[in-house]
Amino acid sequence: MIDTPLSAAPAFTLGPVTVTWPVVTTWGIMAAMAFAAALATRRLALKPTTSQAVLELVVTTLDGEIRATVAGDPGRFRTLVGTLLLFILVANWSSLIPGVEPPTAHLETDAALAAIVFAAGICWGIRERGPAGWLGGFARPSWVMIPLNLVEQVTRHFSLMVRLFGNVMSGVFVVGIVLTLAGLLVPIPLMALDLLTGAVQAYIFATLALVFIGSAVSGEHNADHPPRHSHGQGPNA
Repeated sequence: MIDTPLSAAPAFTLGPVTVTWPVVTTWGIMAAMAFAAALATRRLALKPTTSQAVLELVVTTLDGEIRATVAGDPGRFRTLVGTLLLFILVANWSSLIPGVEPPTAHLETDAALAAIVFAAGICWGIRERGPAGWLGGFARPSWVMIPLNLVEQVTRHFSLMVRLFGNVMSGVFVVGIVLTLAGLLVPIPLMALDLLTGAVQAYIFATLALVFIGSAVSGEHNADHPPRHSHGQGPNA
């Protein structure tokens, strides 16, 4: 259980730089994911093994979600969206390891993730539409809307950060409080619920990130909610 979501305990210092435990956990998760990815893809074959078949299913499903949201080749967004989805999922589930605080329960981690999505939207918007076309999108439907569209760009990414932070942090606090008051076995159902919540929040963050990047590419600044998919409705926060 974290003491406060607005502060992080220092782990060690590198000269004048203090490295906190969320940063250590984040780098540990990234190292573990990189190792797992290298291990899972080192022997790809035309006749897939069980693990390769699972990976191909994940990629196919991810491509389907991207196509349902943004027109064009899904491969251009696959790496970023897939990495965000898997990292947030593993980070959320890291709370099940004794003594580990999920980095997504700290505001600075979620702010960094939202900043990545914000920067990606700018980069892809300029790449796909050119600087003039991307800037011109803020004047739609009228130049009077420029201030509101600019504010919207900031607030939608701020809400992306707050949504992930609030849900993950609250789950960690609830499990920690129940564990303190009720003992070891009672919080198990809550921990299972926390697993589900962590998976849902990872999916929502990745989907909204894709929607925001897609709106930057297409020039539509009113895509605050995921579109309806062909097989059902988009996720709810």
